[in-house]
Amino acid sequence: MMRIALPNKGRLAEGARELLERAGLEFEMRGERALQASLGGEFLALFVRAPDIPEFVADGAADVGITGRDLVVETGRDVVELLDLGFGRCRLVVAAREDSGIHSLAQVPEGARVATVFPRLTADFFRRAGRTITLVPISGAAEIAPHLGVADIIVDLVSTGSTLKTNGLHEVETVLDSTALLIVRDALLEDDVAARRIRELVAALESVLRAQNKRYLMANVRRDTLPEIRRILPGISGPTIIDLMNGHDLVAAHAVVDAAEVYRVIADLKAVGAEGILVTKIERLMP
Repeated sequence: MMRIALPNKGRLAEGARELLERAGLEFEMRGERALQASLGGEFLALFVRAPDIPEFVADGAADVGITGRDLVVETGRDVVELLDLGFGRCRLVVAAREDSGIHSLAQVPEGARVATVFPRLTADFFRRAGRTITLVPISGAAEIAPHLGVADIIVDLVSTGSTLKTNGLHEVETVLDSTALLIVRDALLEDDVAARRIRELVAALESVLRAQNKRYLMANVRRDTLPEIRRILPGISGPTIIDLMNGHDLVAAHAVVDAAEVYRVIADLKAVGAEGILVTKIERLMP
């Protein structure tokens, strides 16, 4: 079985498991603390620390992996991004104390001490910005560093920014936007059999991602309103129109619509006399 490295805990772990299960890869585990699991007999899941996944994939301990973009860039390992999975969205930011007087990179003093668990990303960012800093590598809890006098500013991950505010800090600049990625080592793509299986995995995951913000809508409409229906239901390549048995002047219109537009589409359909409107979620959507 092809080995796929997955985060063993946290939001990335939850998102990865949900996505794989929706793609039809069921987890078969011997226990909650198991370090590996079969995924539908196709893949062997290896549960490891998210920061270690780029290393596992690059070194061949795993064939593919799911982890955050921030962690991939931080390690600097030679892996290929196959797919942006969309979940685990966060930002790596520069932050300073509210009373620091620092509100832009230009106000960061030369030689400023910067506490972070992302030394590579931080050093590269400030070098590109033309600022000289002193790195203070830490293993966690960066928010406390400025209050203890350990650092002048920090570079840390945020989702909403509420944790920074709670700890008397504010954002100065964004270093990197991050989401979960599906990654692979480049050499594996040169193997025809492995490359085919990886393409199948990517296609399965893409079909789930493509479907998550879409809905399948069905409605019975009068045949003489079809020009309006085509305007209301553009779908992927236009609505599908199906004759109804004993429907007389009624036909069924089926289309895929954006989830955010469902309320408007229903209102427009009702305005032209549509009835029997049904909206349902889509498990997968292939182009």
